[in-house]
Amino acid sequence: MCNFTISILIFCLPILSFAEDKDTLSLGIPNEIFNPKRTFSVVGTEIIGYTGTMVVLNNLWYKDYPRSSFHWFNDNQQWLQMDKMGHAMTSYYIGAVGINALRWAGVSDRKSVIYGGILGLSFLTSVEVFDGLSEEWGASSGDMLANIFGTGLLIGQELLWQEQRMLLKFSAHNSLYAQYRPNVLGESWHERLLKDYNGQTYWLSINLKSFGGKGSYVPSWLNLAFGYSADGMTGGSQNYIYDNDGNSIPEFERQRQFFLSLDIDLTRIKTKSKFVNTLFGAFGFVKIPMPTYEYGTKSGLKGHFLYF
Repeated sequence: MCNFTISILIFCLPILSFAEDKDTLSLGIPNEIFNPKRTFSVVGTEIIGYTGTMVVLNNLWYKDYPRSSFHWFNDNQQWLQMDKMGHAMTSYYIGAVGINALRWAGVSDRKSVIYGGILGLSFLTSVEVFDGLSEEWGASSGDMLANIFGTGLLIGQELLWQEQRMLLKFSAHNSLYAQYRPNVLGESWHERLLKDYNGQTYWLSINLKSFGGKGSYVPSWLNLAFGYSADGMTGGSQNYIYDNDGNSIPEFERQRQFFLSLDIDLTRIKTKSKFVNTLFGAFGFVKIPMPTYEYGTKSGLKGHFLYF
């Protein structure tokens, strides 16, 4: 279900850019006066959105598969855990939308962080329940741990520092593997963006100035980023020898990849243009291409002038 959760994430992210007096990650500064009408609008929108999403998800994804009693399924070894990275990031950013919405409504900061921050975890837990009640799948303990990690990273930083010093970010490029199993890894570029784990990289982007002190000469927007990806995968648990038409697929070595790079935190760049600030807020989740070191567990160490 990770492809679905990433789709929801990409749909929700632009909401982060519409905050009043935006701070890091475009999380709004709380209004001083509680606004009941705004609070009602936020809660009502979330209930309607949640209910509608669950209905659509059930009709499009689960309805045609047999139901079962609730059960667990161990998928923790699939895709070298790349799908878990997507769960963590989705939980993180949907929670950020929840915090932003409650702050906009004038809810106290602590309540906004706690109640809004668990929005992503609540949503993804419902998806796991659907999985657990489907004979085709099963609830995943690894998915749940990833969801909890994403929510914990978001809420913990807000409670500790009142800002997001460490961001989860995403980058992607086309890989050569999708051509061999386009039904699984995607046919078009936008399908591959969501389905091809070989081309995805998930980042923990850490702001240097926020840890170096206010007197630091490091630019406020400069981050150090640690990335994780995987390569050589044509299947979840193992690679396939033949495609659906019986054609042979080359043998690829599956490997984990670790990255070290610089990054730019767009949410910390403030301009006089509201349009530009909105644009930066909407795309603040994207890892900016920069010179990067890569270490592959099979391929070893190499460098990239720019890595996407």
